[in-house]
Amino acid sequence: MMSTCAHAQVGGHSHGEQADDYSARIDRLIKKTSPRSFNGVILVTKNGKTQYSKAFGYADFENKIPLKPDDNFRIMSNSKQVTAVLILREVEKGKIDLHSPVRKYLPDLPQAWADTVTVHQLLNFSSGITEIDKPLSFKPGTDFLYGVTTYTMLGSIFEKTSGKTYIEAANDLFNELGMKNSFCYEENKENKVINGYVNSKNAYTLKEHPAQGEYWIGFIPAGGIVSNARDLTIWDEKLHKGRILSPKAYKLMTSYDISSQHVAFGDEKKGYGYGVYVSDTTPVKYIGHSGKGLGFASIKVYFPEKDVDVVVLENQYSEDSGLHYYFERKIREIVTSSSLVR
Repeated sequence: MMSTCAHAQVGGHSHGEQADDYSARIDRLIKKTSPRSFNGVILVTKNGKTQYSKAFGYADFENKIPLKPDDNFRIMSNSKQVTAVLILREVEKGKIDLHSPVRKYLPDLPQAWADTVTVHQLLNFSSGITEIDKPLSFKPGTDFLYGVTTYTMLGSIFEKTSGKTYIEAANDLFNELGMKNSFCYEENKENKVINGYVNSKNAYTLKEHPAQGEYWIGFIPAGGIVSNARDLTIWDEKLHKGRILSPKAYKLMTSYDISSQHVAFGDEKKGYGYGVYVSDTTPVKYIGHSGKGLGFASIKVYFPEKDVDVVVLENQYSEDSGLHYYFERKIREIVTSSSLVR
């Protein structure tokens, strides 16, 4: 079953589109059905103004309900930026020291590495932690290992230092920022979010949310937030323009001492800060992250020198792992080479 319906709003050109313009190129791209189909929402803004907005496909394949630009998606690992911000706000208050060992905040950790691994190394995945009860995979600070465990730990550290639950604090932050469609997904509650699917040769199978109890609560700081394209644009606008963190804390978040390759951001290694990849060796600098799981895939990229933001949300991911970020990567490449940022 292939998605064919679309809702579009395109801006930025009053005299028609050039053949090689970003909007026409994205239009052509998302109509492709090979190597897989696109099913999601795209929002591109510049200086806070919409340049391209389109919803393509279905929110619910079984009932043929078309996607809308304001539909809510699971943003998965894009949630990590929220956790990094909450931690940095505690740093600003003097309640967390980024370079203190995690034992200071989580004294009951069973492994000896809790005396050497720092909060900083949890944030940028340089700790070497695989699981709480296992030895480190490398000396802290010497390599990069992405995963869930460290951000689950950061959620616990936040709760210990702030006296609030992670869910309460994240939801309060969204209210503060005017992100009215963003929230932590809580089991056994009414959660306004569209269906997620697994795509196998353009046939879509519903991906049910697993019942995971306490494990799910721990997962939320790593990947359990729901949002939509407009709210994520608000997040980027306020984060990168100093309305969420102090300049000092923002610099900490977007600086790096470790790098890693990620398929959504190309073949070369990019710097990794706190919940963000930082591409500062490319012709145009960008800061962003991806997310994938439970039938969803996303990418969010901000070009600080041009005030351009790109959000791509899909409520499907391919059974072929090599295609998970196919459209996300292509759309990022189109915008990066376009008149928007050049």
